[in-house]
Amino acid sequence: MNRSIPVRHAWLLFFVLWLGASLGAAAQTKPRIDKAADLPRFTYKVSGKLDDIVRSAEQFAPLGQAIRRDVEGVLSFYEIPDKGTQRDLLTLLAVLDFLDGQYASALGRAETVRGLQDKPADKLLSGLRLRAMATAAQAQGATGEAYRRTVGEIIARELAALPHPVIENDIRELKASAELIGEALILGQVREVMQPIASQSGEISSDFAPGLVFARYSLLATLPLKQTLVEVFSSYLAAHKVVKTDIWAARDVVLTAADGRGPVIVSVWDSGVDTALFGKQVLRDAQGRPRVIAYDKYSRRAKGELMPIPKALQSRLPQMAARTKGFSDLQSDIDSPEATEVKQYLSNLAPENYKPAIEELNLAGNYEHGTHVAGIALAGNPFARLVVARLEFDHKLHPDPCPSRADTLRGAAAAQATVDYLKAQKVRVVNMSWGGGVASIESALEQCGVGKTPEARKGLARQYFDITRAALTKAFASAPAILFITAAGNSNQDPTFVEDIPAAIELPNLLTVGAVDLAGDEAGFTSYGPTVKVHANGYQVESFLPGGQRVALSGTSMAAPQVANLAAKMLAVNPRLKPTELIALITETADRSADGRRILLHPGKAVAAARAKR
Repeated sequence: MNRSIPVRHAWLLFFVLWLGASLGAAAQTKPRIDKAADLPRFTYKVSGKLDDIVRSAEQFAPLGQAIRRDVEGVLSFYEIPDKGTQRDLLTLLAVLDFLDGQYASALGRAETVRGLQDKPADKLLSGLRLRAMATAAQAQGATGEAYRRTVGEIIARELAALPHPVIENDIRELKASAELIGEALILGQVREVMQPIASQSGEISSDFAPGLVFARYSLLATLPLKQTLVEVFSSYLAAHKVVKTDIWAARDVVLTAADGRGPVIVSVWDSGVDTALFGKQVLRDAQGRPRVIAYDKYSRRAKGELMPIPKALQSRLPQMAARTKGFSDLQSDIDSPEATEVKQYLSNLAPENYKPAIEELNLAGNYEHGTHVAGIALAGNPFARLVVARLEFDHKLHPDPCPSRADTLRGAAAAQATVDYLKAQKVRVVNMSWGGGVASIESALEQCGVGKTPEARKGLARQYFDITRAALTKAFASAPAILFITAAGNSNQDPTFVEDIPAAIELPNLLTVGAVDLAGDEAGFTSYGPTVKVHANGYQVESFLPGGQRVALSGTSMAAPQVANLAAKMLAVNPRLKPTELIALITETADRSADGRRILLHPGKAVAAARAKR
């Protein structure tokens, strides 16, 4: 979330707040932050190459001091009930402490952050690397072979005492991130995203400035430990080759031709679907063509079931798919040729290749996303009939298009037109594994140089976001016979606090889904909060890529279509169920975890309950 007011005014704000407190206003309460967009905003003057600021202690020092002052001021003068925001701000301070050689303070803040964690794995692993590094640096300084060895020993000792099933997924991801890290990846966002902002305006907001802090920390503190981290995480995983218990196989329902009472029309509103993979499950018109409504990234009507790939990149589609598999294998700790290629490719990336490499990876992910989601939504249901609702996601590092009122209004109209089309096709279930919030709009405005001040950008972002939120809410409400299912998001945040839509929208025909893994353990990435009503498997779920290759991917994007799949099966056995009844049966038949955080989908019980209501 963008949090910036001009630095030149920050001292005045803090002075006024301090003065009010010192004049005896003990009964006054701190201003409360109920939405991320309400956090104060700051800007920082920068000049020259940001690379140099990241690398140079002398050039970084004044920026680091300014960021520290502002973050400490926000924590001191505001009441922030959202634990995720508290964790983010305190983690930033802990990293600044480490960079300043204040190792005891870094440890103290890291422990405070750990105390604010709610997820079981996060409670155990929060700040693992930082805590080990700060502890070792206290004794030996933050460089040298003895320091690196001590960091590895501390991490290994801590992991040995922790329950493997709880932390396994997180350790796999820590290992993968250590294997991929390289200078080009660390500095790529600095050079390609932040530098153009700084060169154009001479300043950078607090939305982007923390990126400079973490880039310096990664470059100077984490990268030198790459081999140590890879070895310690690899050793741990090698010593714990235990396959988690699959809770989902016993819960699953596969319908046969005798089970249903007629077709159920399902829409995957996503980046497009390779309909050739789904045969008779695709709803077709009188000429045999798949039923499709499509819009491009400018919210203009388009054609085709899949987003178009530029001609120059079409020959690279097999390589893109191989790299998708490589990332998947890394996350699963599978030593495959594809995983090896991805590690070598990204960790050794030349600086000039960062932008085309990342944009190509983004493009591939967008191209593949909808097909993977559709494979999950349609599985095991011969009564499901697919309607494709296609939209395009921007894959560029620089926003294209830049936010504007005209573009926002086109997007709002496209949303309503899409829902109108789905109503005309008699769609009963819609899966939406996508989302966005006011923060992304504000950040894009800064990248595009729109809005002369942070407050101007804040106002524009709010206008555009409110238009989009109102349009989506109206569109969903206009189709009360359709059950809309959306992913909670992968930011480990409360969608209602950060205002991520559709996940933060509350309607009787909208269901938001969080992610757990094969064993029902909460995924580290999954967002959470009052709108998240059920959890499904979203960790390394296998499905199709365009062309037919099967790959396991993770995200709430993979959890939401599990629920869409279930809803379509329930409608196949009982077409009379309304969206409110579907939601009630899905949530009532789900299993509550002992910690109260997870509401685990149970397809077998839900389908049985649907049959019982016929």
